[in-house]
Amino acid sequence: MPRNLDLTALRSFVTVADAGGVTRAAGLLHLTQSAVSMQLKRLEEGLGLSLLDRSARQIALTGEGEQLLSYARRMLALNDEAVGRLTASDYEGEITLGVPHDIVPFYIPKVLKRFAADFPRMRVNFLSSNTRALLGQFDRGEVDMIVTTEEGVSPGGETLAEVPLVWVGAPGGRAWKDRPLPIAFETQCIFRPSVQRRLDAAGIPWTMRVETGSTRTVEATVSADLAIHAMLSGFWVQGTEPVDHGGALPDLKTYCINLYRGPTGLGEVEEALAGYLREAYGALMQAPAQQRPSRSIAAIG
Repeated sequence: MPRNLDLTALRSFVTVADAGGVTRAAGLLHLTQSAVSMQLKRLEEGLGLSLLDRSARQIALTGEGEQLLSYARRMLALNDEAVGRLTASDYEGEITLGVPHDIVPFYIPKVLKRFAADFPRMRVNFLSSNTRALLGQFDRGEVDMIVTTEEGVSPGGETLAEVPLVWVGAPGGRAWKDRPLPIAFETQCIFRPSVQRRLDAAGIPWTMRVETGSTRTVEATVSADLAIHAMLSGFWVQGTEPVDHGGALPDLKTYCINLYRGPTGLGEVEEALAGYLREAYGALMQAPAQQRPSRSIAAIG
């Protein structure tokens, strides 16, 4: 007789694999750690296979676990699509979401795709700008929900992740050795003032290589090794890489990726979108910086 896989257990298995551990996965699933562990145990016993290698400090997948993970993702995606299309028809309307340029790729497309599958009659008006502009639009009630990059979090906000800034430059570049240090930032970049303060405190003279509001101009300047820039770890664009300065440049601040929600009146729909954003950027905290995807599309600031 054919055996059936438990989708609930599969969802826990996938979340553990993505989060890198049971504790973090339990928080994302809103379950106790013991409940997640029990689901994994039942899944392994049902298949008669070891799916997780628990011998190391951090849980890793066995060969069988890696194979199951691929199937599990497809099964859950199909399940979520079916449930969303069959049960979410009562939700109809629109919600406006704003996200800074530099944290859009790789994470937001997956969030929007999942939201569209679960709420097919809801429309997301998506806009991308810099954090300062988004905060202003949110305060004026022009945006329902925003994600920001800030040094802290204001009242009413929720921190999704904390990510350090790193120096980036052209691959194999030498601009970081020049003095005054040539740097390139958009005029409204939220990182610009704190970077300048860190350089001043370290006694490193600097010069702003370009004055621009264009992300493309900054990217081209850095890629040409005419200046260096600072970006959230793991979010550097194609044509740039972290600068291996060996301590010659000061360490930079850690920034918060925050979520702000206004009174949309959409209830479950708004909470679902917030949850998808929470999971997307929460998973970022678990991934080593070198494993985070860099962006191939310019979106600095």
